[in-house]
Amino acid sequence: MPDTQLNPTADRSTQTDLPLSPPVVRWPDYGELLVRAGKLAPRDLERALAAQREMGGALDSVLVSLGLVSEPDAAHALAEHLALPFVPADAFPETPAEPGGLLPDFLRAHRVLPLRVEDGQLHVAMRAPQDAFVVKALHLTTGLRVHPAVGLASDIDKALERYLNEGGDEDEADDAQGVGEGDAGDFVEHLRDLASEAPVIRLVNTIIGRVIELRASDIHLEPFDDGLHVRYRIDGVLQPGEVVPPQQGAAVSSRVKLLAHLDIAERRLPQDGRIKTRVKGRELDLRVSTAPTVHGESVVMRVLDRASVRFGLEDMGFEKDTLARFNQLISRPHGILLVTGPTGSGKTTTLYAALAKLDSTTQKIITVEDPVEYQLEGINQIQVHTQINLTFANALRSILRQDPDIIMIGEMRDGETAQIAVQSSLTGHLVLSTLHTNTAASAVVRMQDMGVERYLITSTVNGVLSQRLVRRLCPHCRTPVQPPPELLRSSGLERFVAPGAPIYEPTGCDHCRGSGYQGRTGIHELLVVDEAMRSAILQGQDASSLQAVAIKAGMYTLYDDGLRKVAAGVTSLDELLRVTQDQGDA
Repeated sequence: MPDTQLNPTADRSTQTDLPLSPPVVRWPDYGELLVRAGKLAPRDLERALAAQREMGGALDSVLVSLGLVSEPDAAHALAEHLALPFVPADAFPETPAEPGGLLPDFLRAHRVLPLRVEDGQLHVAMRAPQDAFVVKALHLTTGLRVHPAVGLASDIDKALERYLNEGGDEDEADDAQGVGEGDAGDFVEHLRDLASEAPVIRLVNTIIGRVIELRASDIHLEPFDDGLHVRYRIDGVLQPGEVVPPQQGAAVSSRVKLLAHLDIAERRLPQDGRIKTRVKGRELDLRVSTAPTVHGESVVMRVLDRASVRFGLEDMGFEKDTLARFNQLISRPHGILLVTGPTGSGKTTTLYAALAKLDSTTQKIITVEDPVEYQLEGINQIQVHTQINLTFANALRSILRQDPDIIMIGEMRDGETAQIAVQSSLTGHLVLSTLHTNTAASAVVRMQDMGVERYLITSTVNGVLSQRLVRRLCPHCRTPVQPPPELLRSSGLERFVAPGAPIYEPTGCDHCRGSGYQGRTGIHELLVVDEAMRSAILQGQDASSLQAVAIKAGMYTLYDDGLRKVAAGVTSLDELLRVTQDQGDA
């Protein structure tokens, strides 16, 4: 029987030749329909059309997934635009039609609900009645003329779950909702899943919004058997949050990936992205990282708080003597200054604060970072892209031809980068960089391990700053205690605490949410490469010996600097021990 063209305005009771090709949706016209109905702002329509061009998929799905239009409003507008009936959930039959040949997986994947069969015609509710492939497949499989109508994806999912999956395999249901492994690779199908999960949009907004009230630095979304566990890192310590039910877990992860402009069809490889959003009047910048686990995708969102970039070195917990020596080092015209510590110890923030102290109007400052976390005024920043071979080493070679005065390297990762940094300092540049070592002295040994000759280290390295972040005691509830003499002796506090003076311990109150701590500050050890240190390096002494030489020259270790803060009532001895327990040779 030949196919005919659909006349949407025709009386369907007299239309005998139902087409196999449904009407084509004109998405700009569909969007204008929502604008005229007051459901969508013109500017939001432009944003959504741009997102659709960039990511693909149907505009109604994009609008719902972006949270611009509710799912019912999008579906009603689609029905009106296509001149098709809209079928609400309460109009679904008690028992569905069962035309031969239609497999449950097909119905679930394409959100198709058979309503009834009469007079050789199949009436169906569809999430996307404009999908020519699905309509054609329905006709060829059943041999019936297909009458599509518009239904809500969430309503169709629930009905199919009830009709087809009673007592069935839960994993199949998960696949139907886009949260199982199955065929979840299709990007458009993922968008449809998000569109059908309107509560997911609100849930993700709530999870992200909590970072403001909790003062969290990271959000961790971790999938397990019982659901998606949400944890927040507050003042460097992970705190448990809500648990998202298993059936919503993958939808929440997909929502975050969509916001970060990641490929939500790719769930087998790690990805990195960025979210810029506004929460409670504050601009939030989130760095997003995904990694596949046995239970699904683990997602970590790191809050890049722009307020921290405005910190001066004076606000970062430096003791006066350490700060004075550090300022001398960054004011030198050439040489290498290293900042060391584990991930999350504030190295980058310290370097940014040091750069902000330098005069970018009279000096050319270039940074090479992976990633560029914050944009600094007056400073040229380069983002590393290893995919196109723009590595730290290649970027450094090119920027030396840019005539810089000061170079900041986000991380000295390999020998090649270290060698170029050394050559840069020898040719009159000041080089700032970070290294992942536990102590300041072990940074020197690490450079030797990278293949840098000892005489080059002594000629170029001006100093090494090692740092950690410790939690500050809550000023509202900290409690003074009298430490016993043996504790003062064994901990070393007797050098800094006056006889009879108290130290402070955490208590917990409403201001600090019962933790006893509020905010963080830095503890530092600054190794300055003087004549005695140069001699020790040239002799090939190990990190412990170099540490001893630095201490003899007046360096306070991380632990000693922390003891000064314990004595001043800034932090507790337990907190200091927690943070410095890894202090050893790296």
